[in-house]
Amino acid sequence: MNMRVSFSKIIGCTLLALGLSSTLCAQNIPKNWQLLDPATDHVLGISLQKAYDFLNSKNKKAKPIIVAVLDSGIDTTHEDLKNILWTNPKEIPGNGIDDDKNGYIDDLHGWNFLGGKNGVSVKRAPDERSRIYHKYKAKFTSPTLDTNALTATDKALYATWKKTDSELNFSDEEKEQLKYVEMLSNAFKKHDKIIRQEMNTASYNRETLTAFIPTSVLGKEAKLGMLSLHRLMQLDKEELNTYTIAQLEEYIEGKTIAFGSKEKLPNDERSLIVRDNYYNFSDAFYGNNDIMGPTPNHGTHVSGIIAASRNNGVGIDGVSDAVKIMMVRVVPDGDEYDKDVALAIKYAVDNGAKIINMSFGKAYSPEKYWVDSAVRYAEQKDVLLVHSAGNESYNLDSTAVFPNAYLAAWKQQAGNFITIGASSDTLITENNIAAEFSNYGKQNVDVFAPGVKIYSTLPGTNVYGNQDGTSMASPIVTGVAAIIRTYYPSLTAKQVKAIIEKSVYVPEATAPCLLPGNSSIAKPFSALSKTGGIVNAYNAVMLANGMGNK
Repeated sequence: MNMRVSFSKIIGCTLLALGLSSTLCAQNIPKNWQLLDPATDHVLGISLQKAYDFLNSKNKKAKPIIVAVLDSGIDTTHEDLKNILWTNPKEIPGNGIDDDKNGYIDDLHGWNFLGGKNGVSVKRAPDERSRIYHKYKAKFTSPTLDTNALTATDKALYATWKKTDSELNFSDEEKEQLKYVEMLSNAFKKHDKIIRQEMNTASYNRETLTAFIPTSVLGKEAKLGMLSLHRLMQLDKEELNTYTIAQLEEYIEGKTIAFGSKEKLPNDERSLIVRDNYYNFSDAFYGNNDIMGPTPNHGTHVSGIIAASRNNGVGIDGVSDAVKIMMVRVVPDGDEYDKDVALAIKYAVDNGAKIINMSFGKAYSPEKYWVDSAVRYAEQKDVLLVHSAGNESYNLDSTAVFPNAYLAAWKQQAGNFITIGASSDTLITENNIAAEFSNYGKQNVDVFAPGVKIYSTLPGTNVYGNQDGTSMASPIVTGVAAIIRTYYPSLTAKQVKAIIEKSVYVPEATAPCLLPGNSSIAKPFSALSKTGGIVNAYNAVMLANGMGNK
């Protein structure tokens, strides 16, 4: 299970007819709603401009920092991102030499732990449950197996394997849902082919399609059919046809592979491309410097939320104005690998990152010790880790997802790890200020942040669009943390976490809120997280100013 994105808006709204999603698609609200102020703008944003106004009134100057984004990749050519990329000052680009002697050759803007030495990169990986199931299948289906004779370690492993065995049995309903999406995808592609020919263009959105007047009967029918699909799927009017098709194809491919994964382990590209000794953690210097990779959509969107160039007259403004983004590619289509995540955290820390954004997660972590050790290493080096809670509507107080703040080997919570749920606004989701997909937990989710209809950068020189997910909420908190660390550099990672938690905006008790995943249960928003609130940049810098100037 890959939690780095929820069902995309395309899939989520499409499956309304199947009762799988209660999220309503957004009305006309500002593209930067997440940055606005609850009091003056009457929307549950983070009061960003008020925060900068306060900093300016105090004549505060920012000291730039590095923020590492562990993700799927980034479009390094994007107009709003190319100027905020971290550049390794000790590396001479393109000379094929490890100039800074850090073990990674030509790591100019970060590193790709999903790459091979020949420049090829992993696109898709099996989910972790499939990997676990097939790794231990022979052992635990042996006719000579005596479960009573298993050691304590093997009994725990057997219980995990039995769980994966059960989860890989998919219902007829799930398979019927896939057929429905395939039907919609085929209809979309059929109309799209005719429209592209009639318009003589490769890409368009609903606005340009509505204004277009077809000359042929086929063209008129295709336009009518496509607009009907837009209404059914409740797509944003700015969403490009190419993006919709890519999301549909990714969803269908992922589900098709999952449905067949019990009979046969899906192709493990990583073992063929990366070619490290996976179970030897000391074999750490693998990969390549292609930080864009074959699937940069998610990482590009996340990076833009954090730090897209501010006040440059194009696109969007990121949350933080003094950040350099270090991309560390560890997230394929499918589940990330624990070794890659652990080494990516260590790489980011060793190369100067002060905050690490992690908008991904999964249901199993067989090498959790490696990741926990890296989290502890980051804690010792005063680096803050910001992690998305996930998009399954789980209560994380009873259902674990990974990575998380609990360091099992040390039996303690990491003090530098903050977990983020996704909030919304009643202008977007009727009668609900919590994102219906968001994971939650009074003990294990720290704060919420806007995570529905978040407009940010997408691959392409000047492409932008909306995405939903705790993956979008996490970089908003990362951006706020970056403001604190750039304007008040004396504050530690643990202090920044405490400031973010203590300065949340708490919606009124009467604010409409439903339990994520259940449209029939009303729940106080304050019950969904440890703080009961939404991150607020203005409150945070006010509090930081009192602490950072002592």
